[in-house]
Amino acid sequence: MLMLLFNSEDMREVWLNYPPHPLQDMREVWLNYPPHPLQVQEPVTDRQLIESSPVLQKLTDFESAIGVFFTHVRLLARAFTLRTVGFNHLTLGHNQRMEFLGDSIMQLVATEYLFIHFPDHHEGHLTLLRSSLVNNRTQAKVAEELGMQEYAITNDKTKRPVALRTKTLADLLESFIAALYIDKDLEYVHTFMNVCFFPRLKEFILNQDWNDPKSQLQQCCLTLRTEGKEPDIPLYKTLQTVGPSHARTYTVAVYFKGERIGCGKGPSIQQAEMGAAMDALEKYNFPQMAHQKRFIERKYRQELKEMRRERERQERESDDAEDARK
Repeated sequence: MLMLLFNSEDMREVWLNYPPHPLQDMREVWLNYPPHPLQVQEPVTDRQLIESSPVLQKLTDFESAIGVFFTHVRLLARAFTLRTVGFNHLTLGHNQRMEFLGDSIMQLVATEYLFIHFPDHHEGHLTLLRSSLVNNRTQAKVAEELGMQEYAITNDKTKRPVALRTKTLADLLESFIAALYIDKDLEYVHTFMNVCFFPRLKEFILNQDWNDPKSQLQQCCLTLRTEGKEPDIPLYKTLQTVGPSHARTYTVAVYFKGERIGCGKGPSIQQAEMGAAMDALEKYNFPQMAHQKRFIERKYRQELKEMRRERERQERESDDAEDARK
């Protein structure tokens, strides 16, 4: 019957020109996603623009310091462009979209690392460990150690060094991760985090430092609850706000069971609350904290000694470098 409807040439066309399978279309979408607009402008490389751009020339010092040279160096410039900078033809915008991407990439890489290297740990503990790595405090510390603040692109025409807030430094780090991923690939991000982030896990675990101070304080307060009663939680109160709107300093106190147990200052209410929580953890007698410290001291005495010696060595080297600059 088919032979009556189609001649041999028609059948050949049907067999050789069948439509592609939907999964093939999906594969093309996943593997051939569109390049970044900065890559579209200069498909091969934009490093030829370095010679005529003081901003890009300065960024080559950062590339040399970390040992990574970008094919599209304007992606690195985009990562270091703060949101206060208006649209410009060099970076085509600020770094906030890249910060969004970088945060997700760091979460993915950290999650995979913890899943592989801590096979016996509960998912709740893995979440705490991940939050100790991928948070503003740790990210800002890494950014400072790499000197990222010196390369931040701002709208300050005086070219003076700018003191950046913790959140802004963390955004720089996350944006850099996004630029690294777009320009290179995920393997480069793995290598970067293997060098700059994952070695810190040992210190976080030994110091029980996988939570921010406010979370630690709340956990300690919950351990003091009276059976059969609602638990008492720490309460924060802003005591003072001084300075102009663009440079305010907040003073916050934290209270537990009606008693003031800590006080902190900072450029934002959140940072002042963190300072108050840290002050309370250091001064208030929480049995849980004391027990944890005794346990860690007994079990990891040698590791803690080595860690303290290493910290003292780094502090001495930092002081020597500061004296040399003076």
